[in-house]
Amino acid sequence: MLTSELAAGARFLTQLPGFLRRRIEPAQAATEVADRLATRARDFLALARDAIYGHPASPYRALLAHAGCAYGDLEHLVQRDGLDAALRTLCRQGVYLTVDELKGRAAAVRGSATVAVDPTRLRNPRGRAPIPAQTSGSGGPRTLVPIDLAYVHDCAVDSCLMFEARGGRDWVKGHWAPLGGGAMMSLLQLSAFGAPSARWFTQVDPRTATLHPRYRWAATAMAWTSRLAGVPLPHPEYVPTSDPQPIARWLADELRQGRVPHLLTYPSAAAGLCAAARAAGIAIAGAQFTISGEAATAARQQAIRAAGGDVLPRYGAVETGPIGFGCLRAEAVDEMHVLSDLHAVVQLDGVGASGLPVGALYLTALRPSAPFVLLNACLGDEGVLTARRCGCAFEARGWDLHLHTIRSFEKLTGAGMTLLDADVVRILDAVLPARFGGSGADYQLAEEEAEDGAPRLRLIVHPRLGPLDAGAVARVFLDAVAANSSTDQVMGAVWRGADLIRVERSAPTAAASGKVLHLLRRRR
Repeated sequence: MLTSELAAGARFLTQLPGFLRRRIEPAQAATEVADRLATRARDFLALARDAIYGHPASPYRALLAHAGCAYGDLEHLVQRDGLDAALRTLCRQGVYLTVDELKGRAAAVRGSATVAVDPTRLRNPRGRAPIPAQTSGSGGPRTLVPIDLAYVHDCAVDSCLMFEARGGRDWVKGHWAPLGGGAMMSLLQLSAFGAPSARWFTQVDPRTATLHPRYRWAATAMAWTSRLAGVPLPHPEYVPTSDPQPIARWLADELRQGRVPHLLTYPSAAAGLCAAARAAGIAIAGAQFTISGEAATAARQQAIRAAGGDVLPRYGAVETGPIGFGCLRAEAVDEMHVLSDLHAVVQLDGVGASGLPVGALYLTALRPSAPFVLLNACLGDEGVLTARRCGCAFEARGWDLHLHTIRSFEKLTGAGMTLLDADVVRILDAVLPARFGGSGADYQLAEEEAEDGAPRLRLIVHPRLGPLDAGAVARVFLDAVAANSSTDQVMGAVWRGADLIRVERSAPTAAASGKVLHLLRRRR
């Protein structure tokens, strides 16, 4: 594993200078997006032909075979019904993957067929130069995300148009996110047009002893290589969520000098930053925010606007890059334009695939450079998918499909970090009872949002277990979160730094059915 990561990192650094010197201009970006939208069905078929039907190890090949769909059948279906309708038909015939299947945590069972899913077999065989990143979520072996810089470019093209539509060609760009490949990819995407990113604030101290050294090595190597290329990228600077004033002061300094600063971060982090700026009397009115990684709720956006900031939500994942940008004439608080040149996103009419909710979202990769070959992959999210005329600049680019009320149903997201529901169950059912007694019915995790938009996780412990050290319970929970991999170590560190876990002694809440659910979600 270490050898493959070092080789991937070396290839990435070798190709980085050429990527950084290849600057994207808005006119070029508009042309690229228009071309992609015109050829999305053809691009999908080419990807399916080469990376699914031409790749015997692909789990999708087995699912398609079980559905009786040879390549010629797929080609005919797409040409007859159109790409999105064809994807819905395939989904109804069992050609999809749930989050657990996508992560390799469960086999895909479709009728009499059982298909084992190895996440590494979902990698795009066309990928050339992987960035040293790993998939999100938790549990089981981590999967190196084979994202070559061609895909970062494809995502950057869309981001360039997003900034152009907001009048942000000359904005000074900053990032506030934990160390890792996801942050590096976002940094590179926003550095491919206009001026390169100026600041990289990280919510986890790079010197933390428990972090894998790869995080420091990767960030340092990228920064020095970019300087040699003549397009310098920033080194990470530690700013915890508990003390965001250094970022508030940076925003204020840029504004005083007549520049417009832009910060890409998590919704809860942005809301907390803006609240801290108001409390400290730091003027950040006019600062721009793009928020991603958590629910972009009304409370969180209001906290940003109360400080005079302007905000736009973004929807995406490490495995996919950006999936949607916030509508500039939104009717719902988190309304997005789906980036239909990068992905197809579909739902089933009035039903969900077996075991999935009605509003489940199924995502398909379209670009030949996509890191994973995704065909109706459900990332554990649901939402409302609509086509409406809004008249904003994103619709003019051809992104006319809207998505809103996006929520996770198979994973927990706190401070931008993701934990699968299955891992919540494991910790509550096994880890905590083994240490503190009782059973899984004595423990419950409640996911909430405070009035100011801050995330809250209440770890509920039944009083019948007797006297317990609340701090010890929280530490054991966070240690269990961080136990699986180096990526989970980052998650645990972020949640510790955000003081996210609060232990409450009360009886777990029962659902209407009388069952005690492991995870309660109560969002404003």
